[in-house]
Amino acid sequence: MKTNAVDHTRRALLAALGGTAALAAMPAWAQSDRPIRFILPLSVGSGVDAITRAAGPALSAALGHTVVVENQAGAGGIVGTSALVRSPPDGLTLSMVSNNHVIYPSVYKSLPFDPIADITPISVVCTTPFLLVVNPKRLPVKTVPELVAMLREKSDAFNYASSGNGTVLHLAAELFMQQAGLKVRHIPYKGTGPMVTDLIGGQVDVGVVSLPSALPHVQSGALVALGVCGPQRTATLPNLPTVREQGMPDYEIEGWVAVVGPAKLPKADVDRIYAGFQKAYTSPEVKAQMATQGNTVVLRPPAETAAYFASELKKYAAIVKASGLEAQ
Repeated sequence: MKTNAVDHTRRALLAALGGTAALAAMPAWAQSDRPIRFILPLSVGSGVDAITRAAGPALSAALGHTVVVENQAGAGGIVGTSALVRSPPDGLTLSMVSNNHVIYPSVYKSLPFDPIADITPISVVCTTPFLLVVNPKRLPVKTVPELVAMLREKSDAFNYASSGNGTVLHLAAELFMQQAGLKVRHIPYKGTGPMVTDLIGGQVDVGVVSLPSALPHVQSGALVALGVCGPQRTATLPNLPTVREQGMPDYEIEGWVAVVGPAKLPKADVDRIYAGFQKAYTSPEVKAQMATQGNTVVLRPPAETAAYFASELKKYAAIVKASGLEAQ
């Protein structure tokens, strides 16, 4: 009987140790029923916010965790991104960032983080078209060549608006002016809302605006869209040609939103999260919402996303340098 008791105890102990080893081998985030936090460096109602929240239920199902969105806006997005890079790389804290993430080094003298080294790129989730728009009362033109001709003839009489110095909408308009060989006064605003309001009111004449922000005003006739700034036409406005089609073959810029994690996020977690995003953003309900917002789902894989971040950083650095914009 004693032998049997000892054997039984030994078997129980080995089983317990085996179970502990199995748990230790599991990814840390798979052990937890904690939610996945998405720290957004932009405010509620922004394009990034809408893109993230639209997929919330689908992401929860695909990732197996409740998704919680935390908006930590401030300092042009630096506040929220700083919170992300300080988070542990356990797959439970992620962020959705836009073009501005790779613009930071060119427009700020110092940053509390490195936008490449201090994050783990996972996927460029979707792109958003930008439109070149004008106030039709100030600039009665219908095409890009007509706009260039009028601005070239009376460059001192007109100006272009942006959502703020060094923002992607500023650099998109600045790139247009550079490639068209134009010198037009820049009027920066504190956000897209005030910028669009003054474009409609005629206080400013021309600007680059995201499709979701511009569309209602283009449809009402308050603004006229002259061209799509990206590489191809948009299904929302299929008859609107690109700027490239209208004699500027090197002009290409569009908005994008990417999911990233803190630095040193394990490859297993990166692959798992990427697979979850593939499942969520290709689901019929999320694809429909993306189309309604005017976005195109792209889902670049992790390695391609890392290379894209590096190339975009160089692209915007060149635009900023050519513009003469001083770092803040």
